[in-house]
Amino acid sequence: MGLPQIRGAQAREVWRRLGAVTDPELDEPITDMGFVERLEVRRGEVDISFRLPTYWCSPNFAFLMADGIRKAAMAPAWVSKVRVRLMDHCFADRVNAAVNSGEAFDAVFAEMSDGADLSEVRETFREKAFLRRQEAVILGLKAMGWTAAQITGLTLAGYDALNLDNQPEAAAQKPRYREILVEDGLALLPDDLAFVTWRADPLLPEGLGDHMMRLRSIRINMEFNGAMCRGLAAARYKEVDRSGEEPELIDFLLGRVPPRDHGASPQSRS
Repeated sequence: MGLPQIRGAQAREVWRRLGAVTDPELDEPITDMGFVERLEVRRGEVDISFRLPTYWCSPNFAFLMADGIRKAAMAPAWVSKVRVRLMDHCFADRVNAAVNSGEAFDAVFAEMSDGADLSEVRETFREKAFLRRQEAVILGLKAMGWTAAQITGLTLAGYDALNLDNQPEAAAQKPRYREILVEDGLALLPDDLAFVTWRADPLLPEGLGDHMMRLRSIRINMEFNGAMCRGLAAARYKEVDRSGEEPELIDFLLGRVPPRDHGASPQSRS
């Protein structure tokens, strides 16, 4: 699943916006996962083709990504039309027809949705993304020697002033965590706490260790799924992982997957 050729300023703008669309289960950009197969811009019209690791990927995942792609591509003021095409999938025709005509998932997949929309699914994945991003930032602070009291007492203003240049993963996740924190109303004012639960409850210093254990479990599950997706995609499309840095499925099976490198010593990751 190689990267498409991106030509022209408008195509590059759309590509940047697609970087904000994530695999809902993995919280990884579809552009990083190699899902986007083709991107073309002609006279204000955008055509995007994408494919997933397997022929049978859940239709709600496929629909969420297709819908996210269309909304991201429609964002620039100069775009007049967007066509999204899911390829090599058992429900491709139905997903493509629904997304490109603006139909809802429950209207097209009524037999699978039992009358429910995707709001609950979106909420579940949003929470996982929030917690995974939160863990990355907190691990970065712990690697810098922050105590539990300092972490749990950090305000939004203090968070915005953080310098995480020496913690690459924490630095990368800092704006992504803040995005959900603010957009979902979990912290809005400068004096609001930066680290809270998904229900906006404050984290307490004495409970941070247990909270971090839960976050670690969520991360490992998501990274396992990511490794499986990359492995399935590599086998399906006869390609290999280009990064040389991501864990493979065998690494999880053998229990040799450490946390991402946050620059912390093992003792500081409690």
